[in-house]
Amino acid sequence: MRSYRTKQVIALAVILSIVAVTQASIPVVPVRDHDRWPDLPSPLCDSLQVGSENKLVYRAYAVGAQRYRWDGTAWIFVEPVATLYSDEEYHQKVGVHYLGPTWLANSGGKVVATKLQGCTPDPTAVPWLLLQTVTNDGPGVFGSVGYIQRINTRGGLVPTAPGTSIGALADVPYTAEYYFYRSKD
Repeated sequence: MRSYRTKQVIALAVILSIVAVTQASIPVVPVRDHDRWPDLPSPLCDSLQVGSENKLVYRAYAVGAQRYRWDGTAWIFVEPVATLYSDEEYHQKVGVHYLGPTWLANSGGKVVATKLQGCTPDPTAVPWLLLQTVTNDGPGVFGSVGYIQRINTRGGLVPTAPGTSIGALADVPYTAEYYFYRSKD
């Protein structure tokens, strides 16, 4: 039986393979040059728009897994487990994303949010989301975040095969971009 660490290494290898293969085959949403806000597919994802009273303050690229637990009849979502990077080539680690959903910056700043809206422009990937902050803590950019968008997702869908035992976990590789906004005030 493989150790948990071995499974993590295998999952990371699978994630990187998915990223390499799908980057050229699935279009991503372009970002507006003048203010870096993403152009969302309309009308499908209009509900993910952030109001003009907000300002984009940060953008992060996530690579990780959507974790699911087998309950005996279905896979139940548990949490995201992802590393956040400052660029789309995953060079500089800037934080992590986990249960809550929570985003924690290397500087210690943290934001916890709740889902407001979602859309599914790519049926082979987890939905794109608009989230609103529930709590903020600590220094840095996350301390003032009011809204978060998850876009350009790849992978992460619920497993299609049943679990081998009740309580079994499945980490399904995914990538996404996260946009963090705060009030202009």
